[in-house]
This record gives sequence, C-alpha cells and structure tokens, in this order.
Amino acid sequence: MHLLSNARSCIAIGLAVYCIATLAGEPDAPEHHDPLQVNQQLTLRDLLLKTFERNPIQHELLAMDSVARARAVHAGGILPAAPSVMMRRQTDTLGSGRGESEWEAGLELPVWLPGQRDARTALAQIAASDLEASRSALLLKTAGALRDALWNIRMNSHLAELAELRLRTARALQNDVERRFRAGELARTDTMLAENDTLLANSQLVRAKAELMHARHRYTVLSGMIEMPGRIEEPLAEQPALDATHPLIHELETKLSLAQNERELVQVERRENPQVLLSARSLRGAFDSQHNDSVGITVRIPLDTETRAAPLLAAAESNISRALSDLERLRFVMQTALHEAQHNLETTRSELATLQGQDSLARENQRLAKTAFDLGEIDLVSLMRVQALGYEAERALGSKQIQLQWDIARVNQALGVVP
Repeated sequence: MHLLSNARSCIAIGLAVYCIATLAGEPDAPEHHDPLQVNQQLTLRDLLLKTFERNPIQHELLAMDSVARARAVHAGGILPAAPSVMMRRQTDTLGSGRGESEWEAGLELPVWLPGQRDARTALAQIAASDLEASRSALLLKTAGALRDALWNIRMNSHLAELAELRLRTARALQNDVERRFRAGELARTDTMLAENDTLLANSQLVRAKAELMHARHRYTVLSGMIEMPGRIEEPLAEQPALDATHPLIHELETKLSLAQNERELVQVERRENPQVLLSARSLRGAFDSQHNDSVGITVRIPLDTETRAAPLLAAAESNISRALSDLERLRFVMQTALHEAQHNLETTRSELATLQGQDSLARENQRLAKTAFDLGEIDLVSLMRVQALGYEAERALGSKQIQLQWDIARVNQALGVVP
C-alpha cells in the first residue's frame, strides 16, 4: 500500500508539474475582443440583403449590367455601326495646270444584314436575363457563406459556454478538495490533481473563447455588421430535388443560352455590313470657268469568305462547349452536395436520439459519483473521470443539436433556397 501511495503521489506531482510548465511555456496570446450584439429585430433575410450589397462581386455585376445595356443600345440603333463622312479634293495645280478642279463630299451609311437586328435584340435580352441569373446565384452563394458563419458562431459559443461551466465545476471541486485536505480527510496529492484539472479547464476555456472571437470576426468581415439575428434557425425546405429553378443551375443555363445566341449572331454576321455612300460632286474641267454639280450613290457589298467567318464560328463553338461542360459539371456537383447534405441530416437525427440517452445517463452518473465522493466511497480520480465523461456527453449533445439545425440550413443551401 505504501508503494502504491508513493507511486500515486509521483504521478499526481508529475501531471501537475507538466501542466503548469506547459501553460507557463506558452506565449500569452494578445487580448482582443470582437463585439457582436444580438438584435432580435434583425431577420436573416435582412442580414442576407445587407451582406449581398457589400459583396465584392457586385463590381462584376455592374460590369455585366453595362454590357447588357450596351447590347440593347446596339440592337435598338438605326444603323448597325457609326456612319462615316468622306471629303475629296482633286486639282491639277501640281500637274498640267490647266485649271481642272474637283470637289466631292459623301456620307457612308452601314446597312443592317438580313436578320442581324433580330439576332442582336435576342442577344441583348439574353444578356439581361444572364445578369439577373448571376444576381440570384450570387445571392445564394452569399447565403451559404452567411449560414456557415452564423452557425459557426453558434457552435463555438456553445463550446465556450461549456468550457466556462467546466471551469466553474473544476474550481468548485478544487475548493472542496482543499477544504477537506485542511480538515485532514484527503491527501495533498488530491489537491494537486484538483488544481491540475482547474488549470486544464482554464486552458480549454481560453482556446474556446479564442475560436469564438475568430468566428465573430469572420462574420463581421463578411457582413460588415456588429449585430446578428436572434433567430437563425430555418424550416426544412420541401423541394424534393434539383431542377432548373436552382439559382446556380439557372445561371449556367442562361450562360449556355447566351453562348448559343452569340453563335447565331456570328452565323448572321459572317460577312461585313453593306455600305451605302451618298455623295455630291462639283467638277470643273480644264480651261472651263463653269462647275458641273452632281449627286451619286454607291453601294458596297462585302462578300462572305471563310477567312473572316471560320475564326468567329470556332470561338463561338468553343464558348458553347465550355458553357455546356460547366453546366453538366455543376449538375454532378450539386447532386452530390444535396445527397451528402440530406444524408448528413438523417445521420445527425439518428445520432441525436442516442446522445440524449447518453447525456441522461451521464448526468445521473455524475450525481451518484459526487455523492459517493462526499461519503468517501470513491477517490478523486474516479470522480474526475465521471465528470469528464459527463462533460463530454453534454458537449456532444449540445453540439449535435446545433449541428442538426446547421444541417437543415445546408440542405436548404443545396436545394438553392435562400432565407
């Protein structure tokens, strides 16, 4: 018994010294605080819209809007391109010097090709639809980032609260053990074990608070706000499967339509636009004091050659192939994401029922162990082991309850549902 007591004392002293040395050897983390208030009036939808407006990709949407407007202006123009003014002057002053003189002025007007205006109009309409589809897709992507940021805060907040509870429990146990040590009921090694447990609990609390601050900071950077909604839970969407209304799929389908319309436009614009030149000429012959004035019209019709059309058609076909590949690849990715999100939700629900039973048993076991320790029926190590199991059961249950709501949000995200 004496040898066992000495061995137990050495182990306890070693654990305490190791823990204290470890804590002392770690550099102190700089203290910082990321304030975040809960606003019960702030809804998840309002938060999403505010976050959406400050998304950096808004600059790309503004550029897309400018392109769509420019396409509409081009399609609605009277002429397919800008007209040209032509001036010509010819004289024989540096030649024969017989007084010959000629002036000519003209206006060159491009003419729409057959079907070109309709193709341009259709392309402008598709470009406007592409812009709206990109906005919807960006809104969904923003919702996904926001959902993860909010539930990450909720999860880390839960872990920090549990760490505080564990520290309070450890301190209370340490105070009780020290009191009983002073009364001669417990050995000095027990006080060292209790103190070691308090130090470990404090270390875990410091780390949990740091992770919570990091989660809050990421949310603030994303949303630009120091407030978060009081309620972030969502009902599970009833949409059974993916379809064309999914914002991400609809965005790529629109881009595919845009590429197809661009190919149709290239087919129409295989050759350059015809040109009509309206001109007026004033001519004076040699040794003639009278000017002869006339007007004329010139038509220029470019011919269709593969030299011009082949590269344009090849680029259009390449854009279609790329858009089609992106769409098919996205469908595979979204189907996998939806399957995994739904399966994770089902798994979490199954695990939650088991963890609820484990938590009930752990709470009862903790109560019985504390009573047995007070009566001297078990030692401190046994009590601490039971408390550790109870803490782990409570942590697992609370985390799984939060994970269940997080999984619901992820299923909604996979289905393309925004708050």
